[in-house]
Order: sequence, then C-alpha cells, then structure tokens
Amino acid sequence: MNILYTVASLLTQVEQWRQAGKRIGLVPTMGALHEGHLQLVRAAAAANDVIVVSIFVNPTQFNNPDDFRLYPRLPEADAALLSPAGCTALFLPSVEEMYPTPAVLRFDFGALERVMEGAHRPGHFNGVATVVSKLFHLCQPHRAYFGQKDLQQVAIIQQLVADLSFALELVVFPTVREADGLAMSSRNRRLTPDERAVAPRLYEALRQAADLVQAGAEPTAVQTAVAEYLAATPAITLEYIEVADAQTLQPLPGPWQQQAAVALCLAAHLGSVRLIDNVMVMS
Repeated sequence: MNILYTVASLLTQVEQWRQAGKRIGLVPTMGALHEGHLQLVRAAAAANDVIVVSIFVNPTQFNNPDDFRLYPRLPEADAALLSPAGCTALFLPSVEEMYPTPAVLRFDFGALERVMEGAHRPGHFNGVATVVSKLFHLCQPHRAYFGQKDLQQVAIIQQLVADLSFALELVVFPTVREADGLAMSSRNRRLTPDERAVAPRLYEALRQAADLVQAGAEPTAVQTAVAEYLAATPAITLEYIEVADAQTLQPLPGPWQQQAAVALCLAAHLGSVRLIDNVMVMS
C-alpha cells in the first residue's frame, strides 16, 4: 500500500492507473476507521482493480471549531488497518494540499439541505460537496463508496454526481452496528464509558419509531414518543427526530401510506459528542 501526501503524487498515480486500464475504487473517509469503513474498503477491493482510501478531516464541513479540533486523528492505526482490507493507496493530504486557497464556490442543494443536518448545521453540506468534488476530480474513480449512516450526505452526493455529470457509480452500504445496536462512528471514540453505555438507546428509539410508523401513527406522534423515550436518559439531549420520505428527505405530511419508503433520522448529544443515526421503513 502506497501512502500519498500530495495532490501531485496522487494525480501521477491516477494517471498511471488510467493509462494501464485499471478500474479505480474510492472510499472517502475522515479517518479513525472502524468496521463500517473497512467493509466499504473490502467491497471496493472485490469490485475494482485499485483502491484509494482518502483520510482528510475536512475543516469546511465543521460548524463547531471544537468538534473539528477534537475529531479523532489516528493515521498510523488507520494505515495498519487499510492494507489487509485491500487498500492500494492511502491519500493523506494536509489542509494546505486540499485548500491551497480558500474555497469561495458555494453549492445550494435546495430543499434537500434545508432539513435535518442542513438545517441544524448551516454550510455543512457545502463543505461536504466541495471536498467530495475535489476527491472525485483528483481520483477519477469508476466507483465511490459511502455508508448509509450518513443518509442525507449520501443524498447530497447523489445530487452532486447527477448535476455535475461525474462519470462514476455511487455504491451505498447499510449502516454497520455494534452488537448492542449503536451505529459505528468515529465519534464513538469520544464517548465516556457512561455515555457509551446509554448510547444504544438512540437505536432503540428509532426501532420504536419504526414500529409506530408501521402501525399508522402520525409523524408528530412518532416524534413525541421518541422525545419522551430519550428524555428518560438525562445524558442524552435530542436535537431532532424526523419522519421523512426516504427519497426526498422531506417531512412526511401524515401517516405512512406504504407507497414509498420512510426514513427515520435523528441527531442527539451525549455530553460533548453529537451522534446521528437513521433507520428505514420499507414499503
């Protein structure tokens, strides 16, 4: 596995692969890798000739400076995990490499970014779209791999690919969970033992919400039930719970009619750590 630190070295490597007719898979990450990331890498390795994994904690997608500062950074440990999983090249750039000058371009994804994460983290998806666009241009992948845990981010990137005509296939894998149901996340490393013990209640709340949706409950009743369930755990502060159309991610106007899938999405704080999760209710 090669480790590439500069844009120039990445471009040279990609050009060699392209000239040799290699199919390139890309797995963009912010590091602090877990089994969810490694599943993406292994899937990419099974379907492509060469695999690029990028590790870059992107400052433009953080609203909270402390969240950016405290985000786990474990490049040596990450590199040790990637080679056995099938990674061909690890792209590990600095902020200066990715942003030699401040980005001034602004993306607007319309209604898609005015709900949930977009509403609660203004500018977040502009930062995501900027860095993902850069990675797509630099790596020129045939396929790019993402996890469903970041459901709204996936929808944003799908729109980005469609609108800018990126010649690649997006591959989305289901959320990978711990044995107790907690969605795997790099931020889980920051939870205290007490916070980690109650964190699975987020998934439990979503499972209960799914049952209510399937029983025909009004979206507001589902939201109230989740809020009440999580309020019983003082360590958890709910930020939002949304009952949304799985395609548009817009709020469901009434009880589920079973014509389309529903996405149940939440964000909550455990101490200083903000976690997100979602489950799908399928038609």
